[in-house]
Amino acid sequence: MIRVLLADDQALVRGALASLLGLEPDIEVVAEVGSGSEVVAAARDSGAEVCLLDIEMPGMDGISVAAAVRSELPGVRSLIVTTFGRPGYLRRALDAGASGFVVKDTPARELADAVRRVAAGLRVVDPALAAESLLDGASPLTDREREVLRVALAGGTVASIAKAVHLSEGTVRNHLSSAIGKTGAETRAEAARIAENRGWL
Repeated sequence: MIRVLLADDQALVRGALASLLGLEPDIEVVAEVGSGSEVVAAARDSGAEVCLLDIEMPGMDGISVAAAVRSELPGVRSLIVTTFGRPGYLRRALDAGASGFVVKDTPARELADAVRRVAAGLRVVDPALAAESLLDGASPLTDREREVLRVALAGGTVASIAKAVHLSEGTVRNHLSSAIGKTGAETRAEAARIAENRGWL
């Protein structure tokens, strides 16, 4: 039996995934959690072999969780199952150590097959998203530019962004200007939206 942990902040989605996977003769759902920060401990306690992770969860997002699982439980594999099929998310998830990335409208049979393939040590990626990711290319943003844009998403002044990221206002302006240029935007708000939509944040 392949032992699976489900991590999604929506109980209805967790229940649906558990029911679908529970119909498979070789898959057993051994744990369900509603936040990213619970995953590593629950995977360790339950002996999970594959963690199905949503991206947007409280505590820690699915990409950060995939990195934590790879670091703390090297024998456990992560499969991102998300509504947000953004090419930037795909690249970041694979870089973080996820073994697969599929979207939530994947048919049940394909999802079960993805779990089996990931458990066997293979990599599984939604084909349409993989093609889009290749065309889109890697994120051009530096870590600092991503951090500044993440804070800029909520609005606020340069001074408030600088305070939040512990940088000088001049440095923040430089990062914002660079990010605006790289995204082809005209304002920092537009740059932040473009970066978010591409999954770069």
